[in-house]
Amino acid sequence: MNERPGNQLFDAYFTARDMREVFCDQGRVQAMLDFEAALARAEARVGLIPQTAVAPIEAACRAEQYDYAALGEAIATAGNSAIPLVKALGKQIAANDAEAERYVHLGATSQDVMDSGLVLQLRRALELIESDLAQLGETLATQALRYVATPLAGRTWLQHATPVTLGMKIAGWLGAVTRSRQRLQELKPRLLVLQFGGACGTLAALGAQALPIAQALAEELQLTLPEQPWHTQRDRLVEFGSVLGLIAGSLGKLGRDISLLMQTEAGEVFEPAAPGKGGSSTMPHKRNPVGAAVLIGAATRVPGLLSTLFSAMPQEHERSLGLWHAEWETLPEICCLVSGSLKQALLVTGGLEVDADRMARNLDLTQGLVLAEAVSIVLAQRVGRDTAHHLLERCCKRAVAEQRHLRAVLGDEPQVTAELSDAELDRLLDPAHYLGQAHRWVKRAVAEHSALTA
Repeated sequence: MNERPGNQLFDAYFTARDMREVFCDQGRVQAMLDFEAALARAEARVGLIPQTAVAPIEAACRAEQYDYAALGEAIATAGNSAIPLVKALGKQIAANDAEAERYVHLGATSQDVMDSGLVLQLRRALELIESDLAQLGETLATQALRYVATPLAGRTWLQHATPVTLGMKIAGWLGAVTRSRQRLQELKPRLLVLQFGGACGTLAALGAQALPIAQALAEELQLTLPEQPWHTQRDRLVEFGSVLGLIAGSLGKLGRDISLLMQTEAGEVFEPAAPGKGGSSTMPHKRNPVGAAVLIGAATRVPGLLSTLFSAMPQEHERSLGLWHAEWETLPEICCLVSGSLKQALLVTGGLEVDADRMARNLDLTQGLVLAEAVSIVLAQRVGRDTAHHLLERCCKRAVAEQRHLRAVLGDEPQVTAELSDAELDRLLDPAHYLGQAHRWVKRAVAEHSALTA
C-alpha cells in the first residue's frame, strides 16, 4: 500500500531518507508485525501453540499487505495502532488458515506490540546514527589535524580575544561527537530490551510458560529480556531521547560556529559550494549557510520535543492515559531531526572551505590588541602583575586613540623597552607564538576518537 499523503516539502532538508524509512507508516507497521511473528515462533518453541500455526502467521506479517490509511482511520476509534493491526492480521491469517488465527497475539497486549516494535525501530535508528557519528568523527579528526596550526582569532562574548587555531576549534566539535558516541554505546543494554507483560505486566495469561516464552521471544527479536515489563517506566526511552538531544545541541554548536565564521565581516570558513546552494531569490551575490541552518534548527526544535518525553514520564499505575500517547510521534521525530542534522554536518564539514589569509588579516584587525595578554604575562614577571596590567592597558588605549599598531606603541614606551627587546616584542606580537596547548588539544581529541573507533 502507498504511504498516506503528508507534509513532505521539508523532509529532504531536515530528515535523512533512511531514517524516515525507519519511521514511516510501513516501518512502524512492519516492526509491530515482526513482534507478532516472533511471538508465534517463541510460543511454538515452548509448545504453547502448534508449530503448524507459525508459517501462516509469518506469511501475514508483511506490512505491504495492509492498508495504512484504513489503519489510520481505525486508530482514531481504537486508541492505539496495535488494536486495528492485530484485528487486520487475524483476518489476513483466517482467510488462509482459520486454525492458525486462534493463536495470534496470544498473551500479549497492545502496548507490548507497540513498545517492542518501537524498540526494533530504535535499534535501526541507533545503527544509522552511530554510523553517521563515526563518519563525522573521522571527518572532523582529519580536518582538525589539517588545520592544527592555522591561527584565527579566538572570540569571547563575540569579541576578539586571543588567538586559537582552526584545528583546535574543530577538535572541540570532535570531542562532543566522541562523547555522544560513548553515551550511545553505554545506553544500548538499557534501551534494546523486550516489552512483554500482557494486560498488567504479570503475563498471568500464559501461566507457568510465561517466562520461557518471554525468554524465547527476546531471543527471536535479538533483544534483552529486562528484569520486568516497563509499560509505565519510560526512563529507557527518555534516556535515549536525552542523548539525541545532546547530539542535536552539539551539532547546533558546530552549525553556529560555522555560520558566524561565514559572516561577511569574518569570511574565514565556508560551507562547501554547490550549484544552487545557499542562494537568494532576489540577491545574486548571497551565499547562505544552509547546512548550518539545519543544525541550528534541529538544536532549537529537539529540546521542546524532549520536554514532552520528560513530561510524559509520571504515567499512571500499570498503563497510561494520554502520557504514553504523547510519546508516539515525539521520539521518532527527534530521531528524524538528528538524522537530518548529521547528514548536513557531514556535507558541511567534509568540504569546508578555509581562507587562512583572511584569518590572518582578521587577527590583525585590532592592530595587535589580541596579543596584549601575551606581552602582559611576560612583563608581569619582570615588573609585577599589577604594574604590567595597567601599563599594557594604557598602551592599548593609546593604540586605539592614535590608530596605531600596539607593537609601535609598545616600542615607544620606555617602561616596556627597558624590559623587552625588539626581538622579544616581535615574537610576543606574533599570533603563531601564542597558541598555548592548541596543538596538544587537537592530538588528544583525535586520539580519543581513534581509541573509540578502533
